[in-house]
Amino acid sequence: MSTVQNPNLLVGLDTPDDATVYKLNDEQAVVLTLDFFAPVVDDPYDYGAIAAANAMSDVYAMGGEVVLALNIAGFPEDLPGQVISDILRGGADKVVEAGAVIAGGHTVIDAEPKYGLSVMGTIHPDQLLTKAGAQVGDVLFLTKPLGTGLITTAGKQGLAAESHLKAAIASMKVLNRHASHLVKDLDAHCLTDISGFGILGHAYEMAIASGVAFHIVASQLPLLEGALEYAARGITFGGSARNRAYLHDKVRLADGLSDAMKAILFDPQTSGGLLFAVAPTQADFVERRFAQDGLTVWRVGEVRAGRGVEAVA
Repeated sequence: MSTVQNPNLLVGLDTPDDATVYKLNDEQAVVLTLDFFAPVVDDPYDYGAIAAANAMSDVYAMGGEVVLALNIAGFPEDLPGQVISDILRGGADKVVEAGAVIAGGHTVIDAEPKYGLSVMGTIHPDQLLTKAGAQVGDVLFLTKPLGTGLITTAGKQGLAAESHLKAAIASMKVLNRHASHLVKDLDAHCLTDISGFGILGHAYEMAIASGVAFHIVASQLPLLEGALEYAARGITFGGSARNRAYLHDKVRLADGLSDAMKAILFDPQTSGGLLFAVAPTQADFVERRFAQDGLTVWRVGEVRAGRGVEAVA
């Protein structure tokens, strides 16, 4: 196999970005990604919708538009047909909402249900957004509240309030499509979505790719109702522990952060929001523009000289 990278491969294995991007010509590039996971909620329709929104988010995190998707699934032999139908319907409805189509897929027999999508999107090569590009002085924004991992874990343990679960599910089902449109229009310098590595992990990837330091203010982070409560009660799971182990020597946590807030910072997210950096002269306009379109956005920090991520109270 040749070790020379194809010049049309704009984003590939050499950079830890959200999706692969391949240039077809001077006007078109395709954005390709794949994501699937076991159920994070009990309702099969919601599970399918969340998994689809999560998979498509990687295309939006590159500034692309979803065009085509394929189902990828594993189901137990004894799983009722209606449950499978509801999962696939939840995914299909989200793809339709995205203005795209599901054109097939593949299913295998598996002991635990798993579902997701292989997604193809398109983008103009000159409009591509990656994790690199943040500049000193930039303002950091986040478009969805944090805490889905803690809340869904509490739900599996029978400890979550129904209202908290409903709010988390509603957040996870929101597509990042229009938020991505606005981020592109607002000339963001870099973009990613928050998923399994949590806010700290994905911020670290962006900071390293950009050669800068991210300064995150924990008190400014938006939180789903109940997330901090469950964190304070010590609810945890494997994904959070893996994030802590991976990031322990890569991020700096300032004095004054509570243990519960630290748990939020490491909490793996499913179908989380977009994290992006814009010039400080654009910051006020970002808030006005998102509010004008009825979308949520929060200032969560700034970009400084240095390297890595620091979180302060």
